[in-house]
Amino acid sequence: MPKDAAVEEFARLVRALKAGDGRSYEALGRRLSVSASTLHRYCSGATVPEEFAVVDRLALLCGADEEERRALEAAWSRADRTRRPPVPEPGPGPEPKPAPEPGPATEPASEPELEPVHARVPGLPSERRRRRWGWVGVVCGALAVVGTVTLGAVLLPGKTRERAAEPPAPLTWTVASHIWKNGCGHTYLVERTPPPQPEAADARSWAAARGAVHGGETLVRVSVQGKGAAAVVLQALHVRVVERGAPLPWTAYRMDDGCGGAVTPRRFEVDLDRPRPVARALDGYDASGAEGRTLPAVSFPYAVSAAEPEELLVSAGAAGCDCRWYLELEWSSEGRRGTVRIGDEEGAPFRTSGVRGRPVYAYDSVGRAWITVEESGQGG
Repeated sequence: MPKDAAVEEFARLVRALKAGDGRSYEALGRRLSVSASTLHRYCSGATVPEEFAVVDRLALLCGADEEERRALEAAWSRADRTRRPPVPEPGPGPEPKPAPEPGPATEPASEPELEPVHARVPGLPSERRRRRWGWVGVVCGALAVVGTVTLGAVLLPGKTRERAAEPPAPLTWTVASHIWKNGCGHTYLVERTPPPQPEAADARSWAAARGAVHGGETLVRVSVQGKGAAAVVLQALHVRVVERGAPLPWTAYRMDDGCGGAVTPRRFEVDLDRPRPVARALDGYDASGAEGRTLPAVSFPYAVSAAEPEELLVSAGAAGCDCRWYLELEWSSEGRRGTVRIGDEEGAPFRTSGVRGRPVYAYDSVGRAWITVEESGQGG
């Protein structure tokens, strides 16, 4: 198969996987630990991965069956061979020169044997003392080697740890940290007057462009799943505040579409003002039917796998601090245990600042301007 055809066939199969899954390059790349641009180059045929493992993980993530994975591996092998330079054929080497004819053997002239002379040189140790000091030197040298190795193990512990590095965690996750309550309302602190409020789906880019910070509450949705068929047991969820300061002296801007939701999802609630915040599991409530029903809180431990993901919703509130914080998720699987640290979409800590005492504005869609909440009738 020609070079371009092999690469294009491989890229076509990767594109089909991505299209069938429906997720974006960014979402899939985050789960595969590659950038969105790298995954796009695989789909376009601009790049062939160095190893099949990353493509196999993509196939599993997109739900490919065993036959599709075998076809994908065969296509990758053909595309991989096209980007490697051909091995040159060995050419004929120079003919060996004939060995010279052996001449008649001549016997070496005999020399008279010399009798050994045992003479004692004044000032030098005797043979027995030389042997004894030789053994002392051997023992001292061995002790020096042992001491050097021991000292190296003590002073360079990082090298030892590097050799015994743990394999990666058997789970993956995605994060959405610009969730609006019931999909309708949220508050941001912004240093300068912003443009009109965005749609909820565009909140992340709107906030990033203005350096906006979550005001009073941050809602985080974490989708967790295993990397393979083996179950991964989630043991506990912790909150770690890495930086704490006074609330930002900025203006609060309230996003509100005037809608309400009939379902209060089950969630974890966090009070960031506490010295050691904890994630408390709370029930949800569904009032959409004729009779409302309680949605039981998430109870640890519970298991996830590649086929059975789980979503965790965390509501973190702050009134008296500007807090930067992470989530830490404990897991166990097949005799291993560990903890993963979860930050925002960029891997940075989440950030929440109190709004108490700050001026609060809402957007007037009729007048197309920000007005105070008292003027808008949303005060409180």
